Amino acid sequence: MEESLKKTEPDLTEPLPPGYHRHSDGSIHCHHHDGQTEVIPAGHSHAHAHTHTQTKAVVNRLARAIGHLESVKSMVENGRDCTEVLIQLAAVRSALSSTAKVILKDHLEHCISEDGSGAEEQLRALNDAIDKFM
Repeated sequence: MEESLKKTEPDLTEPLPPGYHRHSDGSIHCHHHDGQTEVIPAGHSHAHAHTHTQTKAVVNRLARAIGHLESVKSMVENGRDCTEVLIQLAAVRSALSSTAKVILKDHLEHCISEDGSGAEEQLRALNDAIDKFM
C-alpha cells in the first residue's frame, strides 16, 4: 500500500498537481474545464502526482492522437470530404478509447489499495471516473 494512503493528518506542505488547490481545512479541490469540481477531503491524498508503469506509453499514445486530430482539423480547413473526415475522427476516438483502457488497467493495478483500506471510497471514485468517461 502506498505510504500516502496511511496518513490520517493532511500534509499541508505536500505539493499538488497542476490545477489543484488546497483550502485551509486541508481539503483539495480541482475545477475541471467541463464545469465539474473535484473535492478531495482532508487527509485523503489521491490528488498526489503518481507515476505508473504505462505513463510513457500513455503519453506517446496521446501525442499520436493529438497529431492525428491536428491532421483532421487541417482536413476540415481544406474542405476535405465529410466521409473522410468522419472516418479519421472515428480513428482518433478509437485511439483515445484504447488509451483510456490502458489508463484504467494501470489504475486498477497501482491505485486501488490491495489491503482493502478505503476500498469503498476508491471504488466510488473509480465508478465516478468511469461514468464521466462513458
